[in-house]
Amino acid sequence: QVQVVESGGGLVQPGGSLRLSCAASGIMLIKYMGWYRQAPGKQRELVAGISSGGTTNYADSVKGRFAISRDNAKNTVYLQMNSLKPEDTAIYYCGVASLAGTGYWGQGTQVTVSS
Repeated sequence: QVQVVESGGGLVQPGGSLRLSCAASGIMLIKYMGWYRQAPGKQRELVAGISSGGTTNYADSVKGRFAISRDNAKNTVYLQMNSLKPEDTAIYYCGVASLAGTGYWGQGTQVTVSS
């Protein structure tokens, strides 16, 4: 049974930090893991991603503030978010792609940046 489970969202003040975690199970040979977000009225967008080899990519809006990392042994990906801004408020989703090309989504975790 495939499961993709995010955790770590919440309410934080501007300038604060949060760390998101995503654990995937039941998926053989994971190629890519990424964090995406969707704000109200907007399309889902890629925030950061990491390949099985450790290559990372980031949206321009989060470069220098967010850092993605991965534990291949645990099939877990993390997103450290620093210097958070109100415009970072969104539902954050974990996306996982297998080597066979199948994609899976988590249920999402809410991140709210507000004073």
